Amino acid sequence: MTNDRGTVFAGWRIMRSDAGRFWATRERPFPQEAEEAGALRTVDADDLQELCRVTAEQESLADTTAVAP
Repeated sequence: MTNDRGTVFAGWRIMRSDAGRFWATRERPFPQEAEEAGALRTVDADDLQELCRVTAEQESLADTTAVAP
C-alpha cells in the first residue's frame, strides 16, 4: 500500500493499495460516542468519488452523535 504523497483530505489520510483500491484513515479518532454509534476511522472504496462519499458518511454519523457541552 502506498501513501499518495501524504495526501490529506479534510482530516483523512488517503492511501492507494497496490491493487488500486483507495483507503482513508481519519487522522484523529472520533469521539467515543461516535465510535459506539458505528463511525469508522478507516474506510475503503473503489475510486476517489466513492471514498469521498464514505468519509462524509462517517463524519455525518459522528456529527449526529455529538454531545452538546
